[in-house]
Amino acid sequence: MTAAQNLRRDDLLAASTTMGAVTLHVGDLVAMSAYYREALALTELPGTGGPGRVVLGRGRTPVVVLRHTPGLPPTSRHQAGLFHTAVLLDTEEALAAAVAHAARHPLSRFVGNADHWVSRAFYFTDPEDNGIELYWDRPRETWQRSGGRVAMGSDWFDPQAYLQQHLDESALAGASGQEARVGHVHLQVGDLTVARRFYVDTLGLELTADLPGALFVAAGGYHHHVAVNTWNSAGAAPRAASLGLGQVALTVPGQDDVDALRDRLRHARVPVRDDGRTLRFDDPWKTLVEVAVA
Repeated sequence: MTAAQNLRRDDLLAASTTMGAVTLHVGDLVAMSAYYREALALTELPGTGGPGRVVLGRGRTPVVVLRHTPGLPPTSRHQAGLFHTAVLLDTEEALAAAVAHAARHPLSRFVGNADHWVSRAFYFTDPEDNGIELYWDRPRETWQRSGGRVAMGSDWFDPQAYLQQHLDESALAGASGQEARVGHVHLQVGDLTVARRFYVDTLGLELTADLPGALFVAAGGYHHHVAVNTWNSAGAAPRAASLGLGQVALTVPGQDDVDALRDRLRHARVPVRDDGRTLRFDDPWKTLVEVAVA
């Protein structure tokens, strides 16, 4: 039985919980803004920025918030923090267009692709070493489940054949007008047991899969909204200030969800910054998490 199954249903985040934009601390705001516009076909959302801050997304949906924080040291692949931000596309044609945009950018680094059984994914690294996943979900009714877990794997497929099959020039030309959003965030942590206590027992996500060195947790039966791994970061201490991940955001449907989570966090003695509708708190590795009403 999972830890989440020991919780009351009202101790879980709402089934309609979704991910919000990921905030990154960047050293070169101009270059990074240009990269996310050109490589991911994102646009700057009007009325959302400010001095040293750019919000980029598709339509009205923010995907990434870039904060100019010069002087911070670069992130290390062995510290806790971001493994990748996963951007979800609605169709395989939209995924192919997004991948083609990213692959054609001279500052993108393609690092692989995989069929995860529930999704197909392509992986890149941005110019400041932040991981990016571009993915498409198979229909939920096709996912295989057993004992409350979602079956997920990591099979290779031919990326060139995929693009030849799904890339449509009209979709490529109109990529910035297609829906895209943060589907999940994958984090590096120092210890999976501690991560499970925080993200499942306290935050209220349910364990959906565990693989060697990694856990996957979600609300509402999704395959995962948050993944954590120790592949490069086993034993990592709480994070020092650095470039890279600034904040992970989740959106819940109503004020009751915020109130219930506030009570769980306080019961677990997690310090909370609370303005009534938004909770901000740190995970055990000082990764800032924000939970807000939609």
